[in-house]
Amino acid sequence: MPDALIERDGHVMIITMNRPARMNAITGPMLIRMYDAYEEASNDPEVRCIVVTGAGGNFCSGADLRAMAGDAEQSDPLDTRARMAEDPDIVYKALFRHYRPTKPIVAAVEGVAIAGGTEILQAMEIRVAGESARFGVSEVRWSLYPMGGSAVRLPRQIPYTHAAEILLTGKHISAAEALEIGLIGHVVPDGQALEKALEIAGVVAANGPLASAAITRTLHECDGMELDDALRHEWDYGQAVFRSNDAKEGPKAFAEKRTPNFTGT
Repeated sequence: MPDALIERDGHVMIITMNRPARMNAITGPMLIRMYDAYEEASNDPEVRCIVVTGAGGNFCSGADLRAMAGDAEQSDPLDTRARMAEDPDIVYKALFRHYRPTKPIVAAVEGVAIAGGTEILQAMEIRVAGESARFGVSEVRWSLYPMGGSAVRLPRQIPYTHAAEILLTGKHISAAEALEIGLIGHVVPDGQALEKALEIAGVVAANGPLASAAITRTLHECDGMELDDALRHEWDYGQAVFRSNDAKEGPKAFAEKRTPNFTGT
């Protein structure tokens, strides 16, 4: 079985990290397959939202440290070395460094979302977790640096002192605490995270796809910008949406009291 599974549910792409015996610990082949899926979603107008989850009751336990130490065998059907020779940045793109899919992402978290699991979560727009889920950026405990962006993203998303403590102690936090500090947006009973994530993704996918993509782009590209610069970007993205056929269809459907038929044009 591949390290990541790709499915479609209407306009939603579901990406499942699939190494349940290792709590979906990250490998090169997993990241490359996920990057390929993000690219497929970005280039397919039929995909309007992405859901990312993990198999076997866990989201992701971070990098496979056994594999890094050479103590675990890995299958590599995607020829990771060859792909990395073609694009040395490819695995970091899958961690959302220097890269963003054009479609919004909903995370469905059960069990552990530790280290790289919490890192990729921070680049996802909407986050749902089961009540027993645990989060943390624990790289520092093994004298590693969180290269998935947490040292930059985390203090921009949650209060600085909480971010600093999570990063510097490597501690784990509960779903309740993650909700309280704003790391996640929803806590549901265990086993229901994917169901809730798909429900939200269905709502997103029913909206205007060009508007959703432009809002997603604004959220990420304007993060950290000076306000005036960000507003100029927002204006440009918004004007492109307003020139679309969908921007005519939406108000027309509202006036006619019917469901809009968006085409992504």
